[in-house]
Amino acid sequence: MKILLVEDDRTIASGLEYSLKQEDYETVLCYHAAAATDIIHNQIDEIDLCLFDLNLPDGSGYDLCQLVKKRRDIPVIFLTAYDDEVNVVMGLDMGADDYITKPFRIRELISRIKSVYRRYHRDTQPKNLIEIKNIQINLLDGKVYKDGKEILLTALEYRLLLIFANHIGQILTRAQLLDQIWDVGGDFVNDNTLTVYIKRLREKLEDHPQSPTIIKTIRGMGYKVGD
Repeated sequence: MKILLVEDDRTIASGLEYSLKQEDYETVLCYHAAAATDIIHNQIDEIDLCLFDLNLPDGSGYDLCQLVKKRRDIPVIFLTAYDDEVNVVMGLDMGADDYITKPFRIRELISRIKSVYRRYHRDTQPKNLIEIKNIQINLLDGKVYKDGKEILLTALEYRLLLIFANHIGQILTRAQLLDQIWDVGGDFVNDNTLTVYIKRLREKLEDHPQSPTIIKTIRGMGYKVGD
């Protein structure tokens, strides 16, 4: 994810940029509204989410938010020292997706970013397309793609992937998985067979099947896809 960060306090900006990079977010940092405006006009198609300080030396985060929303419908989170109701309402009316008041803990901000992006992505994602990291599932033609290249799955592998895709962020026990796939194709699937199919699915989807990042094992509980 690429984040446009606009913050005039260089100390705060530097700390935020470092923390975001530690979370594997790419940042485009601006200290002034003018620089941010230039980015919005020329690079907005590359931006996934915006973090705007409200009070800037040469403008306002409100104005930047309006400009972004006119060009692309992407999430915007305001950073501000003010926590009064008027500013909160005004920010949301401008189209902001969330609002966090300084000082804040970086973990809280990261959590807000993930929550807003996940909610936004889920709400705007076409219903015939499900995306999980670099995996795309086209529900219309029943095909699965990795980095744009089609992956051939068996009927049961596809069904298993759909179960995970329809429960993003939820931990699914082996019993729940077995209950939903046991009769696909008229074949009985036992616990050992499920292990084999999860292994095969990982080999096709994961860059490193031995260290999966898509279908994650939650020790003692089951499996989870997504945050």
